[in-house]
Amino acid sequence: MAVKVKLLQKKISGGRKTLYLDFYPAIISLKTGKETRREFLGLYIHEKPKNAIEKQYNAEQLKLAEAIRQQKENTHNKPEIYNEYEKERLRKKELGDRDFVEYFRRTAGKRSGSNHNNWMSALTYLEQFTGGRVKFADLSEQYLEEFKEYLLTTQSVKSKRKKEPLSQNSALSYFNKVKATLKQAYKEGILQTDLNARVDSIKAAETRREYLTSEELNKLAKTPCKDDLLKRAALFSGLTGLRFSDIEKLTWGEIGQDESKGYTINFQQKKTKGIETMPIAEQAFSRLGEQQKPESRIFGGLRSASYHSKDLRDWLKAAGITKHITFHCFRHTFATLQMFLGTDIFTVSKMLGHREIKTTQIYTKIVDEAKRQAANRIKLDL
Repeated sequence: MAVKVKLLQKKISGGRKTLYLDFYPAIISLKTGKETRREFLGLYIHEKPKNAIEKQYNAEQLKLAEAIRQQKENTHNKPEIYNEYEKERLRKKELGDRDFVEYFRRTAGKRSGSNHNNWMSALTYLEQFTGGRVKFADLSEQYLEEFKEYLLTTQSVKSKRKKEPLSQNSALSYFNKVKATLKQAYKEGILQTDLNARVDSIKAAETRREYLTSEELNKLAKTPCKDDLLKRAALFSGLTGLRFSDIEKLTWGEIGQDESKGYTINFQQKKTKGIETMPIAEQAFSRLGEQQKPESRIFGGLRSASYHSKDLRDWLKAAGITKHITFHCFRHTFATLQMFLGTDIFTVSKMLGHREIKTTQIYTKIVDEAKRQAANRIKLDL
């Protein structure tokens, strides 16, 4: 089909009109790969010329614009240009016909450990919502808003209770993984629009972060655990604030010792990919066991946190602790106790490897609430 090009005008500020070309049918921009019907020329004319000079200026600009219009029309109707247009159109259609669910599945497959499990859970809900397939071309802001609403109202597939909804923070986690995949697809040129940037994430819900008091942590240290590896790793987390994923992969080569500065850990955080150098106390170092080769994993044999959950529950029960404590709560314990002991929030944030100080501020709320409860314990018998 022949491409027709018209020269049109549009009013702008300052009593001027801008000149632009209108293409029909729309053409594919070889620069952006997107369909377009307009091309602004960067040429302007006076809307109401006041004198002969302005009239002459308008005539020259219109003559130049018409020459450009004619050249564009001739160019776009040449067979070789039409072929380029068709190639780009077919390429765009081919990309749009690709399955987003399959693309997400391959992306999830590249993750490892507990992160892989979270991605696979997100995939489960994506498959349920889409019926197992959705073309990239069918993705839109409205479609993603509907998926967001689905996550916030659907039932949890993991819950043992019937009709228990998916938690808001789980919905947030799964939706963010879809957003991350959309961002990657846009970066690779599969998506022509940055849908990730156009759709807001789900708001995080306030959650209670359970932690152990100093007395409870000491109780656990004195209580035998049938899984000694779990005990050493958990207490090490309570003394350093390291995540399970970072403890799991920690090697002896990442442990440093300086006569003046003491012991340090030099490692890359698995979650944030940030490079960290963290001082650790001698008690934390004593949890590491007998030193091995630099490439040896210190806590070799640790599996997933969920794998060790039963032994953790038994250990807590033996210590007389009835709180619902997961392995990650030892990291919360480290942060909360540091705040209780007067360590400033900036230092705690750095020790936890947080990218932003606002992530650490949740612990100030825990400490403030504990102080308020303590203040209310003393009452006069009036």
